[in-house]
Amino acid sequence: MLTRYETIAQAQPAEAVLLVTLDRPAAANALNTRMGLDLLDLFTGLVAQPDRCRAVVLTGAGPKAFCAGGDLKERHGMTDAAWQAQHLIFERMVRALIECPVPVVAAVNGAAYGGGCEIALACDFIYAVPGARFALTEVTLGIMPGAGGTQTLPRAVGERRAKELLLTGRPFSAGEAAAWGMVNRLCEPDALVADAVATAAAIAANAPIAVAQAKRALHHGLGMSLADGMLFEVEAYNRMVPTEDRREGVRAFNEKRRPVFVGR
Repeated sequence: MLTRYETIAQAQPAEAVLLVTLDRPAAANALNTRMGLDLLDLFTGLVAQPDRCRAVVLTGAGPKAFCAGGDLKERHGMTDAAWQAQHLIFERMVRALIECPVPVVAAVNGAAYGGGCEIALACDFIYAVPGARFALTEVTLGIMPGAGGTQTLPRAVGERRAKELLLTGRPFSAGEAAAWGMVNRLCEPDALVADAVATAAAIAANAPIAVAQAKRALHHGLGMSLADGMLFEVEAYNRMVPTEDRREGVRAFNEKRRPVFVGR
């Protein structure tokens, strides 16, 4: 049974694949406090119980916006204390998304500005429609990216490109994002979610422990020296050796059939 949330919708479009939709289309799916709490609960749950699904697709409701960023109507008139309390929710939410052991594919169907861009960047990779636009506009509002943008964007596009985008706040297109390596694939609007779900299903068909450990080794290894990263990789690899899935993979290969992985 899928949990019902006020600001996000869930569906299971393929076996072991969870489709999560940011569902405030009247507000361009802007990130308000309730959405932050809903996403925090969802992704914290996946950290605690990764066997609930094997891959996630994250998209936005409606044809125009993935997520327009922080809801400035809600923030208008907030005290400093209330602003900081809300932002703490957003910080925890993004950390839960980044730390999710289940791979997350962003399917960016429209504008991804500010916090919406940061949510997309926090996913493992991004598919987008050609008309999607991205921006980290915070400096034009008297603040700066605070949900990972100063860290995830340079890892996606490089330091110098990221400085230009962060310090000007200028929007950029999905085509530019693809050319810079931030977006993996451009998809037609009527195929976006289906393409993302197909990729998520391919991931979900693989051994879940192996997928989680490979994701973990890649993510943490990038912050290490090559030598330390390789040591970390070996520790992650050794986690596979005693699993039933490793034995099943070898059996299936020799029996010329598709493996059936159980996550043990």
